[in-house]
Amino acid sequence: MVEAQNGERSILVAGGGMSGLSAALEAAEAGFQVFIVEKEPYLGGRVTRMNKYFPKLCPPNCGLEINFRRIKNNPRIRFFTMTEVEKIEGEAGNFDVTLKASPRYVNEKCTGCGACAEAATTEIANPFNYGLDTVKAVYLPHEFAFPMRYVLAPEVLGTEEADKIKAACPYDAIDLDMQPSTFDLKVGAIVWATGWEPYDAGKIAYYGFDKHKNVISNVMMERLASYNGPTGGKIVRLSDNGEVKKIAFVQCAGSRDENHLPYCSGVCCLASLKQTTYLLEQNPDAQATIFYIDIRALGKYEDFFTKVQADERVTLIKGKAGEISEDPETGKVTVLVEDQASGKILKDQFELVVLATGMVPESASHPVPADVAYDEHGFILAGRPGGGIIGAGCARKPVDVATSVQDATAAALKAIQATFRR
Repeated sequence: MVEAQNGERSILVAGGGMSGLSAALEAAEAGFQVFIVEKEPYLGGRVTRMNKYFPKLCPPNCGLEINFRRIKNNPRIRFFTMTEVEKIEGEAGNFDVTLKASPRYVNEKCTGCGACAEAATTEIANPFNYGLDTVKAVYLPHEFAFPMRYVLAPEVLGTEEADKIKAACPYDAIDLDMQPSTFDLKVGAIVWATGWEPYDAGKIAYYGFDKHKNVISNVMMERLASYNGPTGGKIVRLSDNGEVKKIAFVQCAGSRDENHLPYCSGVCCLASLKQTTYLLEQNPDAQATIFYIDIRALGKYEDFFTKVQADERVTLIKGKAGEISEDPETGKVTVLVEDQASGKILKDQFELVVLATGMVPESASHPVPADVAYDEHGFILAGRPGGGIIGAGCARKPVDVATSVQDATAAALKAIQATFRR
């Protein structure tokens, strides 16, 4: 059993994305011992895979670097990567939590030198880039990873290659005998900030995501535009790495649809508006078309929408896209849509089509192992006052980064209050 030091009251934060980090830092800087549990091998969540924030269009590493520095400098925070919450028992003020840690096969001696990767030959799909490229079987999750430590893929265990990788490390950081392990934490409250997953675009059969190479999702587009992405930031057609001159964004891909996600995720419109600027900055002669039902750009984001809309290279068409097809010879993608303004059926070709898929709460597929209430979509509902398990960020509802940080601050305060219920 791991307990808070010196008898301090403690809080567990499940999820190391922006909402989780924010809740953890707020609670720790208020004087509480905090444990962060993250299933990925790095902290930062999906924000680490973004190219830029809207509306300022600045890189996410700016904000993440500040948070990582705050974590390093705060002795009240401990974090566990590649770890998940397996069981929760007890009540507010007195929870016993069982955690399960998956083996990284690389220990804390790792300096991030990369000698192990040089010895590897096997390549695997790169999870950080949604499988758009490959990495060596021992890899750094991404260049800004925190902690800055390599991961060895289990695919090479028991092979001569694994032995070569181990021998190549000058610091004896490769541990091929690591096993899954479980351990317990005793905490007073739990913040559940496990975030979201992109809706599976393959479920929308008429868009052909699984069979058309040049039909991608919005999260994939974010990686294509990133300098540390699979193409070095160059937005290209996946079929042949060709130039993209015409791009289409299909809004509400699976959202506001009773057959898929009946709700609006709120951020998809802004994400597509932002992503149009990525291409237009790279290729001033390019054109972007956005097919939409309604544009959701409220409050402070309206100016950003107005700016993008005013660009003569951007066309907005009110209409939900129908079937999408791809020419097997040219790779060009055809989008069919009814223009609600004119009543005409439009049919146009593009080099690349981006599906704006919505947010699905991680808690829908991996629920909290405790008595927690959810809505019909899997988002965590506010529990009874003093319940001790508090949802935060996109675990509660679809929100943008700024809103998730604000929500995490509120969750941290509720968690602090709950720790006193003993």
